Amino acid sequence: MQSINDDTCPSFEGTLELIGRRWTGSVVQAAARGARRFGEYRAMIDGISDRLLSQRLKELEAAGLIDRTVVPSTPVQILYQLTAEGQALVVALQPLSQWSLRRSGSRVTKEVPVG
Repeated sequence: MQSINDDTCPSFEGTLELIGRRWTGSVVQAAARGARRFGEYRAMIDGISDRLLSQRLKELEAAGLIDRTVVPSTPVQILYQLTAEGQALVVALQPLSQWSLRRSGSRVTKEVPVG
């Protein structure tokens, strides 16, 4: 039997830490739903500050999950898009998202009094 600290564990934990940061899941989801410009992300994610959105986009770019493209126009446009790895992450997270929805739905059902 392999130890819990085998070679896959640190990589998996790093991924969970990245995705588990506040607002990161929302940023990834906004990208998956078609957000490209900073303002589109901000409009899709209620409550996120500009500073935190900028930080999360930079982190996701550094992790290779989002590409940042500068369009040399007047004014300069900056576009963000999921990379192939980012798209693969969205696909990998879908079962977890579905599980979360089922789980939250079952909690609501348990809390509602019957009769």
